[in-house]
Amino acid sequence: MLETALRDPGRRTVEASWYTGGPAAVTRAALPDDRLGTALLPLRVAGRTEGQRQVLAAAEQTVVALRSVYVCAPRPGRMRAPAPVDAGRLTRSCDNLAAVLWRTRAECGRRHALLVEAVRAGCAGPVADVRAEPAGEGRVRAVLDRGDGTRTGFERLGDGELRYIALALVLLTGPGVLEVDPAGEVPEALQTLTVLVDGLDLGLDPRQRAALLGLAARMCERGHIRLAGAVSDGGLLGEEPAARVVDLVP
Repeated sequence: MLETALRDPGRRTVEASWYTGGPAAVTRAALPDDRLGTALLPLRVAGRTEGQRQVLAAAEQTVVALRSVYVCAPRPGRMRAPAPVDAGRLTRSCDNLAAVLWRTRAECGRRHALLVEAVRAGCAGPVADVRAEPAGEGRVRAVLDRGDGTRTGFERLGDGELRYIALALVLLTGPGVLEVDPAGEVPEALQTLTVLVDGLDLGLDPRQRAALLGLAARMCERGHIRLAGAVSDGGLLGEEPAARVVDLVP
């Protein structure tokens, strides 16, 4: 439907060609090299022929799909610090995880209970709750409630535990919690969120990896979320039957 090629590295444009299906099977034009060409097609394609209308429909579906992508790259070093209460939705680095917990714990008890269950499966020691508490100056800190009056602050957790908690929270939430631009033209009941994670298994031990894959399989089965991640060893995903591996090594 659409092809692009860099013909002259010295120019700030790429040559784009798309199918038209009319007297000229293909139309070519120069597009900026710093913009998503697919999103610019409606400004260039008139939609007079059936081929042009197919191109426009494909471009629309692609742009809607890209808008529904959340790139998650947890940064444990940042997650240990208190976060402003009004931090809004969860950022890609998950550095405001404490603020998001402060809000979501009261918004949906069922979802929070599932998060606690997931954290219990992936963190060492007993876990009765995952919560945020005031840390002064308009900030909150995230803690694990051990159930016996003892609380463990996130600043004392390992990198693997923090990454696991962040990814579990992402899988259990949606566009209203994550820093992503929802596709308003698609009914909410039909929207699907795609989560992209580079280094999905980074820092996770076998128990955490198995628990996270199991949670991902259960959430993806509902049809409202998809998870795509790069891992160091695709064979490790064999632990989860629902996982599909694409080997990019020739």
